[in-house]
Amino acid sequence: MSMFETELKHYLQFIKLEKGLAENSSESYENDLKRYLKFVSRELKINSLSGITLQHIEKYLDELTELELAVSTIARNISSIRSFHEFAVVEQIAEANPAELIDLPKKAQKLPEVLNAVEVEAIIDAADRTTNAGIRDAAILETLYASGMRVSELTDLEMDRLFFEIGFIRVIGKGNKERLVPVGEIAQTAIEHYIETARKEFINKKLPGKSKNKLFLNQRGGPLTRMSVWNIVNKYAMKADIKKNVYPHIFRHSFATHLLEGGADLRAVQEMLGHTSILTTEIYTHVDRSLLHQIHKEFHPRA
Repeated sequence: MSMFETELKHYLQFIKLEKGLAENSSESYENDLKRYLKFVSRELKINSLSGITLQHIEKYLDELTELELAVSTIARNISSIRSFHEFAVVEQIAEANPAELIDLPKKAQKLPEVLNAVEVEAIIDAADRTTNAGIRDAAILETLYASGMRVSELTDLEMDRLFFEIGFIRVIGKGNKERLVPVGEIAQTAIEHYIETARKEFINKKLPGKSKNKLFLNQRGGPLTRMSVWNIVNKYAMKADIKKNVYPHIFRHSFATHLLEGGADLRAVQEMLGHTSILTTEIYTHVDRSLLHQIHKEFHPRA
């Protein structure tokens, strides 16, 4: 990103002084632009602002849209990018503003709402941790939000895929592709508590093999179904009086949105979600594990 460091520095000084933006607004702009300029220089191999075209910006927005972020997050990114290029024209760093005609990507217009961090917390806190079912449900909700995993990946989780000594869960995603996802201390504690208490009670004493080593079990000792997880999520959203349409996948959208809004690296978030982007070069295909851990800890609201 150092390639555009000077231009970005000037722009950030401008918005703080001239526009008088609040500290957290200018911080959001800075996060958005750092990520965008890093993408432009490293992945699209562009080394001057005048070399950026509308197509390049659209490629970047497609990457953001793939993460199924909140439409408001994508809209703010567009606003940051447009404003930055406008500044470059006024300062005569570039001749034209390639972001002038940019629209919300079509897919983004259809994307669902996401939960904010307070709503997520309210749903998780609605689980009654004095009962075995409540202990299990709290662990499920914490895991969905901490890891961004899909429901099918959650119901498929097995005991030997928990690597808590290094703070990761091994997730097997679409097309049998494996990835290691940081889990965060709060979710890890909730899962450990469930394993030590409720899970033991759920194992079917007559048919111990019925659980097939699955992490999350129903009260008869069998593996949880996707529909059960759907019902669990719905139940606590209603209990927490959340008016939005809440379903398991919304935790995945919220996970990605909250990490990116906090300033996390685009590639790291893609890696955690198990996305492989066509634009990903060999260098970025596997983000270093310790970096993933660090990014999750730094930017996830419940890490």
